[in-house]
Amino acid sequence: MSTASFERQSWPARATVTAGMPYGNKPLHFGHIAGVFVPADCYARFLRDRLGSSNVRFVSGTDCYGSPIDEGYRKLTEAGGFEGSIADYVQRNHDAQKEALDAFDISLDIYEGSGIGRAGACHSRLTAAFIERLHQNGWLQLRETMQFYDTHENIYLNGRQVVGRCPVQGCKSEHGYADECDLGHSYAPEELIAPRSTVSDTVPEMRPVKNWYFDLPAFRQDLIAYADAQAADPDIRAIVSQTCREFLGAPIIYIKNDDRAAFEGLAAELPTHSLREPEKGKASFEVEFAGIDERDRARDILRKAGLRFRTGKALVPFRITGNIEWGVAAPVIDGVEGLTVWCWPESLWAPISFTMAVNEQMGLPEDSWRDFWCSPDAEVYQFIGQDNLYFYGIAQPALWCGLLPGGIFCHEPVEEPLRQTRLIANYHVLFGNKKASSSGAVKPPTAAELLQHYSPGALRAHFLALGLDQKSVGFKPKAFEPEEVRNDTRVADPALKESKLLQNVFNRLARSVLYEAKKSFGCTVPILPPTPEVRQRAWKALGDYDRIMKKVELHSIMALMDDFIRYANKVWADGISAVESSGDDGGRRQVLADAAYLLWICTLLMHPVVPAGCEDICEKLGFDGRRFFSWDHEFATLAELCDGEEGHRVAELPPRYDFF
Repeated sequence: MSTASFERQSWPARATVTAGMPYGNKPLHFGHIAGVFVPADCYARFLRDRLGSSNVRFVSGTDCYGSPIDEGYRKLTEAGGFEGSIADYVQRNHDAQKEALDAFDISLDIYEGSGIGRAGACHSRLTAAFIERLHQNGWLQLRETMQFYDTHENIYLNGRQVVGRCPVQGCKSEHGYADECDLGHSYAPEELIAPRSTVSDTVPEMRPVKNWYFDLPAFRQDLIAYADAQAADPDIRAIVSQTCREFLGAPIIYIKNDDRAAFEGLAAELPTHSLREPEKGKASFEVEFAGIDERDRARDILRKAGLRFRTGKALVPFRITGNIEWGVAAPVIDGVEGLTVWCWPESLWAPISFTMAVNEQMGLPEDSWRDFWCSPDAEVYQFIGQDNLYFYGIAQPALWCGLLPGGIFCHEPVEEPLRQTRLIANYHVLFGNKKASSSGAVKPPTAAELLQHYSPGALRAHFLALGLDQKSVGFKPKAFEPEEVRNDTRVADPALKESKLLQNVFNRLARSVLYEAKKSFGCTVPILPPTPEVRQRAWKALGDYDRIMKKVELHSIMALMDDFIRYANKVWADGISAVESSGDDGGRRQVLADAAYLLWICTLLMHPVVPAGCEDICEKLGFDGRRFFSWDHEFATLAELCDGEEGHRVAELPPRYDFF
């Protein structure tokens, strides 16, 4: 091909897009769709158009394990709301999730689960390989820790069966669980403030258990360098490095100023430390230790002495296994058996399991997943919520490093280890002005409930335009407002803002081209070079779009396309008005050729946003979608799609036909 007509961005040869993993304890609410799946689907569709569909994998699945599922199942069965096994419970929720994703045109190559389908089998095998390699490389430690035990029910409690207040300095969460809070902070179970059992509503006691832990603190300097590299990359959102850096501080204990004298009396008993006086107005002074183990020994001494303190955000050993029955079986190592894998570490490598499964379904070689996760010319784009940055931006990079030397399933070192992934973190999508949670006071609508009032295309465009890559934004659908607001015709529906562009402008452009082709040219479109101004404007839109996608600033796509689609419609309206007045048949041919060319570019660029309507336009125009939606063109003329035709035949469009 000749030199491109506009400045194109460099892209990998292959790409994987992930969309997190919804827990298998509930259907999808609008936050899952708006905050992760629609942005990920938009990007995956763009990459398929940009790189070729065979070079892209879009994977996700239900997170089948973990304490939220165990607890949700227990509560539902005790209330008489479900009969069947916990696997049946997860499968029911998985099926509902898949149905919602299909309804929103989410084009996943696979949606199975960490314990469902062929992906589940791949995941069990991969999990054992991961853990064995980490142990082989010396990064796993068998630690005896304290776990909450409900003496009333005589059971060990899983992570979500204990609630209290988060102990991390500065965190205001009142929803702390056994070792993490709902804002993503991790801590030792014994640090949780005012714990209570959700099973019996009693105060649990602590009992010792043994589990495998990954030596995450050993990777602190590597992670600091990694965060610095992310901060220097203009294509990575600032929230990624900013949030990750919060967890990379030194091991610090904050002690109330009122307890200074008591601390001085204990200082000689503490491991080696340094003390920093409180800043002006601060109620606590800081005590820093050489490592996390030293900090924890000091914490025990201070607690026994009755001092008030909190710990700062710092890297702690990352738990790999747990003691609950419902989980992926952990491999037997050094004679330690009967453990399951904690859901967070195994969910980090689950997308690899999904890639393995989908490649297998395509009939590709067993190790072909490496082409997408290890090859230097491949990239993995992980769409996640900001709350999960600790796991994807701290734990995952360290785990990937911990696999070296060598690779998974390899007995000899390989030149292509797992590549670090590109994290695309979104802020919260609010319901109205409040953070919505299916377990909180503000109940969000489910994905299915939304589609009772809005079309998938309208919602997809609206969710992308919200700008969740910039800040937390409220979703305020009029259909879910109080009755007096719903019935007030003076109040516009914010959720339909973008659909006006689709229905009134884009739809008009597509209909105009097809109706004019029928009216004046016997259902054919003249294949002429577009006028220079039209071609230059299209090239600018293509170049801007490519740059925006490189930075994954998806909200900017909607602003760009609002301007460009309106421009294309104006070219048509002004041009046809002029030729109608002059009777210039030659001019009419050029106006239609320009409008059809602009419609091609508009439809190509909107394809990731509203795929169904765009594919309908392509079909009515009579083009092969594989060519029409490919970026493998110079975009100089519509003739690139027509194999030298002078007039391209299009469908006869019914009256008042709507694409959106």
